[in-house]
Amino acid sequence: MPAGWGWNTSPPPRPRPTASAGCRSSAVRPADRPAHDPHRRTQMSTIAFIGLGIMGSPMAVHLQQAGHTVVGFNPSPEKTRPLVEAGGTAAGSVAEAVRDADVVAVMVPDSPDVQDVLTGEDGVFASAKEGTLVIDFSSIRPDVTVELARAGRDKGFRLLDAPVSGGEAGAKNAALSIMVGGEAADFEAAKEIFDAVGKTVVHVGGNGAGQTVKAANQLIVAANIQALAEAVVFLDAYGVDLEAALDVLGGGLAGSKVLEQKRANMANHEFTPGFRIDLHHKDLGIVTSAAREAGVVVPLGALVAQLMASARANGDGGLDHSGLLRGVERLSGRLAD
Repeated sequence: MPAGWGWNTSPPPRPRPTASAGCRSSAVRPADRPAHDPHRRTQMSTIAFIGLGIMGSPMAVHLQQAGHTVVGFNPSPEKTRPLVEAGGTAAGSVAEAVRDADVVAVMVPDSPDVQDVLTGEDGVFASAKEGTLVIDFSSIRPDVTVELARAGRDKGFRLLDAPVSGGEAGAKNAALSIMVGGEAADFEAAKEIFDAVGKTVVHVGGNGAGQTVKAANQLIVAANIQALAEAVVFLDAYGVDLEAALDVLGGGLAGSKVLEQKRANMANHEFTPGFRIDLHHKDLGIVTSAAREAGVVVPLGALVAQLMASARANGDGGLDHSGLLRGVERLSGRLAD
């Protein structure tokens, strides 16, 4: 599906289902406090959540369970089901979802998708109330975020770029890391939202800063996945007990969240997507482009971007990004299928 295609903001012809920089947020949740307390006073009550995929669906459910009223929209109506089952409401279009919202949350795949959702004919800027706070959880180009924030301000909207890290597991466990760009006052106003879906929340600067930090995050994650994939193939070539080897590696300096979360995928050759290679390929394109514009070099990032592109070219784009293992196996002549 071409970027942007699925997020045309015109209502689809279908029935509606029923039912300050460096400042850390106090939304960083202490370990002894439950993720969701229905008796807590919420700062904003009605949230439109646009994009209910692998990440957006559990995030919207957490917000509903935290006491907010969540109205969700997704081009594939069946993806609204978890939110509806949690007590939320499914809308038939972006315009319908955002019409009465205090906050609009967006979690869609790419820059053109966010542009469609926000600036389309029946999008957020055309349909939401003036003064609405827009939180873009998507991972997109920093320059696009800056342009959208400027356009939003001109129409009376406030925009935070708040990309997340932690994958499907982090979304399901309300344990995401959230890097937020935008005005400090808007960041403070959004604490209740971030608290419901994240564990580590940091205001990293003005509009675009969140996306820049997320690009750096994706560079580090991709390099770690590639290194882990190469280590797994290397260990396998020598007949080493892989589980035992990964146990000891995980306990030393080689240990990482990537090793912890992706070892089972690689050991079992199970690549059901938590975060697809297609999306990581997009993110590495953002990294390499932004680095070039800044006049800095990212030689490892450029290499991993090419390896990610190779995985896509070989038909692995829909796999979890731990599927980079298949690329190492392919280059080593050890790919089974």
